[in-house]
Amino acid sequence: MPFHVRDERTTRLVRELASKRGCGLTEAVNLAVTNELRRADEQIPLRDKIAALRAEVLSRPATGLEADKAFYDWLSDEEDE
Repeated sequence: MPFHVRDERTTRLVRELASKRGCGLTEAVNLAVTNELRRADEQIPLRDKIAALRAEVLSRPATGLEADKAFYDWLSDEEDE
């Protein structure tokens, strides 16, 4: 079942990919779409990335020490004047 691309930029990009890969236009479109679908499937949702980082931080033992507000203010240039 054919489909037609009526966009000059897309046509140019497909031709460029076909030229660089040494393949036909159909194979270039197939390659590009296959790679994009694979990337979409492999993409980790932001929620899962944050959950992994949170779990890593929470896995560290608590020190029992209190935060030194003056030190943190000094780090962020928010010292009392």
